[in-house]
Amino acid sequence: MKLPSYIAQRYLIAKKSHNLINIVTWISIISVCVATFAMIFVLSVFNGFNVVISDMIHQLSPDLNISAVKGKTINLNDFPIDKLKEIDGVDYVFPTITEDVLFKNSNKQQIGQVKGIPQDYNKIKRVRGTILNDTTFNITYNNINYGIPGAGMAYFLGINVYRPYSSIQVYVPKRGNASSFNIENSFNSSRLTVTKVFSTQQEIDERLVLAPLDWLANLMEYENIVTDIEVFINDKWQKTNGKRQIDRIKKEIKNILGEDYKVYDQYEQQETLYKMMKTEKMAVYLILTFILIMATFNVIGTLSMLIIDKNKDITLLKAMGADKVLIKKIFINEGLLISVVGGMLGLLLGIAAVLIQQYFGIIRLGNGDGNYIIDAYPVALQFSDVLLVFITITIIGSIASFFTANKSIKKIQDVSLNAR
Repeated sequence: MKLPSYIAQRYLIAKKSHNLINIVTWISIISVCVATFAMIFVLSVFNGFNVVISDMIHQLSPDLNISAVKGKTINLNDFPIDKLKEIDGVDYVFPTITEDVLFKNSNKQQIGQVKGIPQDYNKIKRVRGTILNDTTFNITYNNINYGIPGAGMAYFLGINVYRPYSSIQVYVPKRGNASSFNIENSFNSSRLTVTKVFSTQQEIDERLVLAPLDWLANLMEYENIVTDIEVFINDKWQKTNGKRQIDRIKKEIKNILGEDYKVYDQYEQQETLYKMMKTEKMAVYLILTFILIMATFNVIGTLSMLIIDKNKDITLLKAMGADKVLIKKIFINEGLLISVVGGMLGLLLGIAAVLIQQYFGIIRLGNGDGNYIIDAYPVALQFSDVLLVFITITIIGSIASFFTANKSIKKIQDVSLNAR
């Protein structure tokens, strides 16, 4: 063991000449411990909410979405759907149409989006899981066209799915007719029967209605034309190296389609939302780092008192041949040890608390009456966060120890010289 580290360790463990320094040392360790605990737990809670939001988005979003580089539509006659279906790991390839429309129910109206989907869309398990009042759905049945609004859209339009013959009127601008202000001349309209409602992420719930693809294509005067091609990947493939498999399939699709089409994974489909979540997490990290810096002031005070207390030891070490660099290293290591010991205790306690919350849900959301999507605060422990927090503690502790040791020892030397 190196001499500065050995002496620093002895100073930390050994009883000081003044009991007050022992107390202040433990206060410093505990303050760093509490700040570290807060960092790891709050970041894990933030990760948990991100996972919940990502899972909700994942339910109704395709694994890969294909759109045209030029224009907003894709001609199905020129699109190689069959080649995409042959790619290993691809379960379904669905053409869809998404359009901004006006919804109306009695005297209530709302602008949103209608998404035309084929009947086979109900084969996707995670999509079926979003339906609130049933586990299955039919978009078209007995020549009746059904619409499935999000829970938020249903609320805005005053739709009661348990009332017989609930329906909404859908208005879509006519193609190539932008001159007339008459609603009858400017819009195509048709009615959708509503018997079910879906619920995923709030933003999607409040703007989207699912509808039959053929019905919407006819309403928009599209013939063999869609706006998007959605690709759904086998669940088993996703469970084993999911991100790697999606990237591989995405690359294969790009090779087949060439430069005329854009292929987006789920992150790219919701890029703004994911960037916002990352920014929020970074902001939380910086705030918690500032709290950790405040806690480090205790370490600075402890180290200053310890240097004064060990003035005789410093004189003795100099007499034995120790230079200024060696003495500084001793107290830099001492301050770093206080920070690291407090940080390690905080990390262990934080990891334990996160695991307890993850498996037992001790901290509840609300009073557990089911008003929330989840019953307890979600947490997700990430190794990168643990590593980041530990590195942060080490850097802050090193900087604080270096400047404290440097200034305090210099002051002691100046006082000694003046005394002589």
